[in-house]
Amino acid sequence: MSAFALDPELFLAIILMGCATYGTRLSGYLLLRNAKIEGRLKAALDAVPPAILTAVIAPAVLMEGWPERLAGAVTLAVALLRAPFLVTILTGAASVVFFRYILT
Repeated sequence: MSAFALDPELFLAIILMGCATYGTRLSGYLLLRNAKIEGRLKAALDAVPPAILTAVIAPAVLMEGWPERLAGAVTLAVALLRAPFLVTILTGAASVVFFRYILT
C-alpha cells in the first residue's frame, strides 16, 4: 500500500465524523434559533469552547515532554491575564513550536 493511499474505512469514518459534527452544530442552531440567550445560559454556552479545548489539550501538555509543559505554562499565564481567546491559542501554538525548537 502506498503512503498516500487512503483506506476506504478510514475515509468513511472521516466523512461520518464530519457529518456528526456538522449535525450537532446545525441541531444546536435549529433548537436555539428563536430562544433568547442571556444570563446563566449565555455564560454556560460561552464556557463550552475553552472547556473543550482544555480537555483536548491538557493530556498532551501533561503527558508529553518539557516543551509542551513549558508551553502550557506560558499559555496559562496568557489566559490568566485575560487575553482574547484567539491570542491565547496562538500564544500556545507559537510557544510549543519555540520550546520544541529550543529544547530538542
